[in-house]
Amino acid sequence: MEFRLPFKILKNASVPPPEVELFHRRAALREALAQAPSPEQRAVLQRQLAELEQALALRLEGMRASGRV
Repeated sequence: MEFRLPFKILKNASVPPPEVELFHRRAALREALAQAPSPEQRAVLQRQLAELEQALALRLEGMRASGRV
């Protein structure tokens, strides 16, 4: 409930919430990982993807734990 008004303001300003940007970054990393030509590049992208997914999971869990979602 605490995020209802801020999210409405962001939506009215055509600005997505920060979590939406994280989901877009995750999709881009997955796409880049699928197209990576070398094992070294895949390893770097896999690490970046794992870090991003962890940050996203922690952010969403924090929102759930506080009752905001």
